[in-house]
Amino acid sequence: MKRTIESALSAWTAAKDRKPLVLRGARQVGKSHVLRTWGRACFGRVVELNLEREPALASCFTDNDPRATLRRIAAARGEVIPIDGSALLFIDEIQAAPAVFAKLRWFAEELPQLPVAAAGSLLDFALREPTFSVPVGRLHYLYLEPLGFDEFLRGLGEDVLADYLARDMSWDEIAARGGPQPPIDARATDLFHQYLLVGGMPAAVARYAETRSLAGVGELHRDLLATFRDDFGKYAGLAHRRRLLAVLDSVPQQLGQKFQWTRVARDERSQVLRQAADLLCAARLCHRVMTSPAVGVPVAAGADERHFKMLLLDVGLACSALGVSLAALERVADLTLANSGAIAEQVAGQLLRLTFAANEDPALFYWHREQTAAQAEVDFLIQHGPAVVPVEVKAGSGGALRSLHILMAARGWQRAVRLHGGPASVTRIEARTRVGDRAAYDLLSLPLYMTEQLPRLLAEE
Repeated sequence: MKRTIESALSAWTAAKDRKPLVLRGARQVGKSHVLRTWGRACFGRVVELNLEREPALASCFTDNDPRATLRRIAAARGEVIPIDGSALLFIDEIQAAPAVFAKLRWFAEELPQLPVAAAGSLLDFALREPTFSVPVGRLHYLYLEPLGFDEFLRGLGEDVLADYLARDMSWDEIAARGGPQPPIDARATDLFHQYLLVGGMPAAVARYAETRSLAGVGELHRDLLATFRDDFGKYAGLAHRRRLLAVLDSVPQQLGQKFQWTRVARDERSQVLRQAADLLCAARLCHRVMTSPAVGVPVAAGADERHFKMLLLDVGLACSALGVSLAALERVADLTLANSGAIAEQVAGQLLRLTFAANEDPALFYWHREQTAAQAEVDFLIQHGPAVVPVEVKAGSGGALRSLHILMAARGWQRAVRLHGGPASVTRIEARTRVGDRAAYDLLSLPLYMTEQLPRLLAEE
């Protein structure tokens, strides 16, 4: 299954100042598989050390001499590791041996010709530990998310449709004729509905590509969620397992809404629940979408960490966690309407995270105004060059844009985006808010399945 991140991996390979690579991401998003398959294709051979399965190998990294380290590994494993670039040294589950992580700096300084990559199922969680020594400036980080819709299409053998959406649907094409045209839109919508149900976890996509059975996918989702819950024992020193479970179970219930601690557990203090949420976000099982005053770039400036929404790692897992019947959802005309439109916001946020560069840790924000009888909210704010672009998500093809008009009138911005269940279009908006302020801007409307194309289309305007 080809992953988009492979282009960033190839760029790392060709870099003149190549540093050891650390691939970060949640458990089960395919980090190890990507490094193995891409490493074999790129270098011809991968020497893999799994420090969780073979903890004794950590003793090979006892000093700061990478050549001596390689000789010890070769003696322990019975295989020589060439340093001429004909093999990738892949250290998996590196969080199991924090001292090894600190030794990566010496490979960068002493053996830059040897490609070294590391990953771990709970690496992001471990990186926040004060005992985890990080060689600042001597590592190259890449971030892996669940599969997006483009990767999902290619995983199902739908490369022609994926290429069409990624290449043929331009800003000018949309402005002139709308699009995609009805038969293409119908096919893309049907496949996108399948994506909502299957999600982007590689194991789920692989099983669906093989069997085309949603029942089997639902079972796999439940197994994945059980695996995540089993991992909570590894967090036990920092947060009680019961609190972690309560927060994780509440995230799907509160999708699309301001996250409230009282809805998690009324008998727990918000501080301890916040600590549990911090751990879940560190493990990348959940993602915060924080409020921003939306006054300019960077969008993160002035963000309020007290007020946020939460996304789950994956939309397919969200559906299963909500107990949604996959068979029943398969018969719904517009799946984005499920759970009062919260599924639409989950998948939009999940796909917007994929619009970040692979070496950038994705962070999403939204705008919210708290005023008596005049509340307003815009679902996401993204940065495109020097501009902030607000993104409104609408379940289905209708819905008013009152909050978007308020924000656009207040800031005087010239461009906004609507992600919805309708067709693509470019529309000039001339509107008045309830208090008479004028909003005038270009609105790019896109079907939700084209969310990943947003940066490209904005660049073409």
